[in-house]
Amino acid sequence: MLVKQISIFLENRPGQLAKACRALAASNVNIVTLSLADTTDFGIVRMILDDHVKGFEVLSKAGFAVRDTEVVMASVADRPGGMAELMEKLDKADVDIEYSYAYALGNSDKAVLIFKFKDNAKAEAALAH
Repeated sequence: MLVKQISIFLENRPGQLAKACRALAASNVNIVTLSLADTTDFGIVRMILDDHVKGFEVLSKAGFAVRDTEVVMASVADRPGGMAELMEKLDKADVDIEYSYAYALGNSDKAVLIFKFKDNAKAEAALAH
């Protein structure tokens, strides 16, 4: 399933992620999941929000450089081999993954993976089979 992901670019200094989280919390926007990657000078926070439109607006107004991107959300069985089965489908379709991150659903038997593919449509078709 295609979903919108918010990416924000943060200076590598203390308090930047906390500032973004406070801005979202003050506007009652929930972070469903996030991934943080860093370089020498800045970090990239990629997140799925419960309201990406409002979250984008809130973060922009708070002074962050914000971008939204379509990513693919896929659920897998939360057990050994669950991700391997999903990866087999993508491998057979020769799908190129740019990046991924995941989260578990608490007491559920499912985990959720977020993917950015070079070709989201091709990946969705592969995952549908």
